[in-house]
Amino acid sequence: MWLSLRSVRDAAIWALIAAALMVLYEFNGFISVSRVWALILPPGPDTLAASFSYCAGGARRNCVVDGDTFWFRGEKIRVADIDAPELSPPRCPHEAQLGEAAKHRLLRLLNDGPFSLTVGFRDEDQYGRKLRTIYRNGKSLGDVLVSEGLARPWTGSRRSWC
Repeated sequence: MWLSLRSVRDAAIWALIAAALMVLYEFNGFISVSRVWALILPPGPDTLAASFSYCAGGARRNCVVDGDTFWFRGEKIRVADIDAPELSPPRCPHEAQLGEAAKHRLLRLLNDGPFSLTVGFRDEDQYGRKLRTIYRNGKSLGDVLVSEGLARPWTGSRRSWC
């Protein structure tokens, strides 16, 4: 037999762990798919860096659009593990204010030093943005935005900030 009982058992254990984490994600919304994926494949070394600015008209190379979207090396990236307030357009003054704060903070975080990007379960979203989680020293920069009240963990759907 080409499969040993141990390899089948190990695969079953990993499948049960993954299923339990997905249930927690789906029904409780407190663990994101990106965080589950990071448990399986931890981030690599922080070797990426650029000088980021705010996005404006024209070519976009290294710039921040809002609290969860930025361009890096000419590629549009959606921060996979968070949901930040919308800026285009915001649905209320509170969302506009929080969205601007999230955008400014993401810019500072990206410019604070080298980071790494990891791919989760999906490479792109329906808008063609690359889905990536940003890490520095093994800590998600999305978690930093969440801890500061500027974003929420991504739970699979958007909710109102108003």
